[in-house]
Amino acid sequence: MPIAFIPFLLLVVPILEISVFILLGQQIGLWATLGCILFTAIVGTFLLRWQGLATLNRLRSDMADGRVPARAIGDGALLIVAGILLLTPGFVTDAIGFSLFLPPVRAAIFIFFAARVQVVSPFGGDMAHQSHRPSRDGVVDLDESEFSHRDPAASDATEEPDGPPRTDTPWRGH
Repeated sequence: MPIAFIPFLLLVVPILEISVFILLGQQIGLWATLGCILFTAIVGTFLLRWQGLATLNRLRSDMADGRVPARAIGDGALLIVAGILLLTPGFVTDAIGFSLFLPPVRAAIFIFFAARVQVVSPFGGDMAHQSHRPSRDGVVDLDESEFSHRDPAASDATEEPDGPPRTDTPWRGH
């Protein structure tokens, strides 16, 4: 979203909300309009809690299985936006907020942004092709840059080529 679009939204959204308040207030009355606003905030709070906990459980499950929880993180971020929109008084923001509770809408937004984002590891390379976690069978897949070769026939085989032996590694002594 271009940064110049934000001031436009800050001007248009309140005008739109006020217009909808006035039109709805004329049709159903002031107290019914205020009751609807309160009702949408309460329903939105319950939906946010319910779907937020489900997303948190999916995040934990993905991490426990060694998968990158990208979808759960994306859903969590969209649910936060939905919660903010639902707590903002207004019917237009409520409609957008409630639409973010629909999984197909979140999936479409996730796909839109996932096609435009590339996650890069601080260690270099694309995160989608790297796995530094041991698999369930105990095998650790390392790149060539993550280990060094040592000549076992060298006279002083107790020291690493780059200095004294490392004591902080879990592989020492196994």
